[in-house]
Amino acid sequence: MLRSYIKFAFRNLVKHKIFSIINILGLTIGLTCCMLISLYILHEYSYDNYHKNGDQIYQIDTERISAEDIGARATVPAALAGTLSNEFPEIEETTRLLRLFNDDKTLFSYESKNGISTFYEKKGYVADASFFDMFTYNFLEGNAATALKEPNSIVISEEIAQKIFKNKEAVGNQLRISSSTNGDHNHRVTGVFRPSKSPSHIDGRFFLSVEGGNMEDFILNSSTLVNNNMFYTYLKLKPGSDPEALEAKFPVFIRQHMGKELESKGIKASFFLTPLKQIHLESRIAENVTSSGSKKYLYILITIAILTLVIACINFMNLSTSRSSKRGIEVGIKKVLGAEKKRLLWQFLGESVLMSLIAYLLAFTTVLLFLPVFEKIAGKEIVLPLSQEIQLFAFFLLIAIIAGLFAGSYPAFFLSSFKPIKVLKGKFSNSLEAVSLRKTLVVVQFVIAIALIISSIVIAKQMTFLRSTDLGFQKNQQLIIPLRGSVAKENSLNLKQQLETNPQVKSIGASTYYPGISNPTDWLMYKEGNTMENAKSVFINRIDNSFLQTLEIKPVAGRIFSEEFTGDSENSMVINQTAVTKMGFSSPQDAIGKWMAFDWEGEQHRFEIIGVVKDFHFKDLHTEIEPYGFLLNSDNSQNYLIAQVNRGNFKDLLNSFEKTWKKLIPNEPFEYSFLDKDFQKNYEVENRLATMINYFTLMAIFISCLGLFGLATFNAEQRIREIGLRKVLGASVSSIVTLLSLDFIKLVMLAVLIASPLAWYGMQQWLQTFAYRIDISWQIFAVAILITAVITLITVSFQAIKAALSNPVKNLRTE
Repeated sequence: MLRSYIKFAFRNLVKHKIFSIINILGLTIGLTCCMLISLYILHEYSYDNYHKNGDQIYQIDTERISAEDIGARATVPAALAGTLSNEFPEIEETTRLLRLFNDDKTLFSYESKNGISTFYEKKGYVADASFFDMFTYNFLEGNAATALKEPNSIVISEEIAQKIFKNKEAVGNQLRISSSTNGDHNHRVTGVFRPSKSPSHIDGRFFLSVEGGNMEDFILNSSTLVNNNMFYTYLKLKPGSDPEALEAKFPVFIRQHMGKELESKGIKASFFLTPLKQIHLESRIAENVTSSGSKKYLYILITIAILTLVIACINFMNLSTSRSSKRGIEVGIKKVLGAEKKRLLWQFLGESVLMSLIAYLLAFTTVLLFLPVFEKIAGKEIVLPLSQEIQLFAFFLLIAIIAGLFAGSYPAFFLSSFKPIKVLKGKFSNSLEAVSLRKTLVVVQFVIAIALIISSIVIAKQMTFLRSTDLGFQKNQQLIIPLRGSVAKENSLNLKQQLETNPQVKSIGASTYYPGISNPTDWLMYKEGNTMENAKSVFINRIDNSFLQTLEIKPVAGRIFSEEFTGDSENSMVINQTAVTKMGFSSPQDAIGKWMAFDWEGEQHRFEIIGVVKDFHFKDLHTEIEPYGFLLNSDNSQNYLIAQVNRGNFKDLLNSFEKTWKKLIPNEPFEYSFLDKDFQKNYEVENRLATMINYFTLMAIFISCLGLFGLATFNAEQRIREIGLRKVLGASVSSIVTLLSLDFIKLVMLAVLIASPLAWYGMQQWLQTFAYRIDISWQIFAVAILITAVITLITVSFQAIKAALSNPVKNLRTE
């Protein structure tokens, strides 16, 4: 019996090739989209699952509430780890991690018999000796338990070890590490690790010991539990300990150890624990060791995956019911000959499941072929354990079967329920129920596709807005040159002077930070006449006297640092307009000549305001502009040179810069970047999301068009004699095309009316993640309607024109 079902199913697939191809192709695309998105989602949920003691490890985070701000952060003071460990016996072990926050790149130097080789490395951290006790790393060389216990030790990744030492042993060799955060020091390699293929929120490529660097005294001797919140701190709880019970003790701890200092600053604080495995997706903190994932984006992708598969299933149901008249006589004859409804039901369901299984095999193959491309689009290397992959694809085999049963359920029940007498008399073909269902399914299908089109347009416009909006400074034609090693810093003034002689250079400035990158330096400051109880957070950047001119940041009151005013000292300050407002000055002019200060260890540090500049975006547009202050830096501690250059031959300019660099700083590599591109890196997640949504939207539209094409083909076949009669009576080709297309256009326009408010609501929620965003205007919906109408007309008109141009004599021959 099963064999005969399969035989009938294959015969039917071959007999109706066009409809079979449309159905199988639609289901293949739907299943492929679901598989790829599921792989991505599983990857996002697999962060930090490989650590042996992962269930006992928690990150301690803090939330602060002040008069001006409420914010949670993943960093705490250095002294908190030790104090908590002494206070609470349920804590078995602690460890701290410090990002090299002043380094976008860190300079490595290695001296061998062949000379000195230098290169830059990213993703470096200072870590406690207990770090590798708590976290699981696969050490190829060295001992994880002791790797960071020695002063001036470094643990490097396998890739770095191969780059420097090739296939030789790395442990025991000396490396010179030049960091703007931790200083210039020699470090002995004490370990080499191979990163896990499973993802982690800690993406370190090398780890420096606490002892031996510039941060040693700061880390070991800092006693404050309120200030210098720079350290990611992890607690390993003893087996059986209750993290919620520990959290319940934190308020008393805060009152005893931090209460007076917090009260003096007008701040309330609380601590909470985030389980290690939840840091990437479940934490309420966006910025962690690495940027946290977004469950909102995952929900968007999950929705797209489900809707794409639903569209494919709708296609199948639509085409199968529309072909019922073609198979009605077959059903009628079989019933007359004694076929039972149950057997007919299983026959039709079997055909559906067979197509679904074929689609599954094609989708499985497509996923294997296109996974590298998808990984590139998503920016993730998706690697799952073999057992998990087998479970995933077994799950999708089940989904394919369920999708086949679901997609074929109505056609199967619809066809198998025909009455033989009515079928053989041809009285069922215009069933109102079947026609209404087909129309409803077309509308649902295009509601999904149109909502995705509108969403794609909104996302594209927001991304264009992020690229084109005025940031308050000149971002174009700005060349960034990092200064990492001590030699580069010591020669920064000489380097600047020589680079300025190039005729293509308009201006060069130097700074500790520049817009678009992380600036961890924020001080609690208060204005003249107030105290620390009224303090506001102000971000600080140390610059030279040409930095503001180079970025074309405009003054609105007073003046900015300049070579013309040699009397400015390190106690002079330039602030932005938001700082004027937040600090309580009545106007920018009112702030000039006044001072702002902060208290540190009982001593007041004052800074005279000499100028106010126009607000500018030193952070990306996810956040609102915050108070910002510039101080003059007269020593050699700058991290960057920024050169504004004229348009011209960049290759010659860069060759000239590199030649000057090598003359002054021969043992450090010359590197550069562009400010506008660096700033746009802040939107990498949104850019990748937009790209993925665009691709999946195209897939959804394509599947919808497949279904529409199939229905248009069927509609033209059903009305072929009507078309012949109309042509004989003088109807034009255009009128026939309009007649055949109009029904589908009406359905698609109804879908537009339903989809538009749904898409508007969804995109409004997404736009709320940006402090600065576009308005969803009527033009967006107009464009979406135009795109949908064009796609529909192109899809339907092909068959309509073909039918309209057919020979009426041939079509009416049987009448």
